[in-house]
Amino acid sequence: MNEGLKIALFEPDIPQNTAAIIRTCACLGAKLEIIEPCGFLLSDKRFKRVVMDYMDKNEIKFYKSSDDFFKSKKNQRIILMTTKASISYTKFKFNKNDTILFGRESAGVPESVHKIIKNRLKIPMKNNKRSLNIASSVAIILAESLKQINLI
Repeated sequence: MNEGLKIALFEPDIPQNTAAIIRTCACLGAKLEIIEPCGFLLSDKRFKRVVMDYMDKNEIKFYKSSDDFFKSKKNQRIILMTTKASISYTKFKFNKNDTILFGRESAGVPESVHKIIKNRLKIPMKNNKRSLNIASSVAIILAESLKQINLI
């Protein structure tokens, strides 16, 4: 896969969110990586309805497992977006070759993944709300990271 900013989804389980993220990445020029298994089929009509024709225009790399993903990223920086982080994304300096990892909508990422990723960030929320929709979170983080590396 070409160099550049990447969004990675850990075992996504809601087709409409994944489709919206594909569209966001396609429109803003980020690569998308999906760590399987997904909680839905790519042929799901809900997925196809939201993704429309953007699937063909976006480079998507699929990994058969998280082990495959982490092996391929051995010498690359991965940033985990998690509600369990203490550092805000606004206090972090993104680089042009970062991979920004988002967990499953239903469960985030396992503790084993938290332990191996050094950079963990959050989107601060008011009133101790639990979390934003993942598609919204990807859009926020992608816009900020692209702004920082002067791509938008």
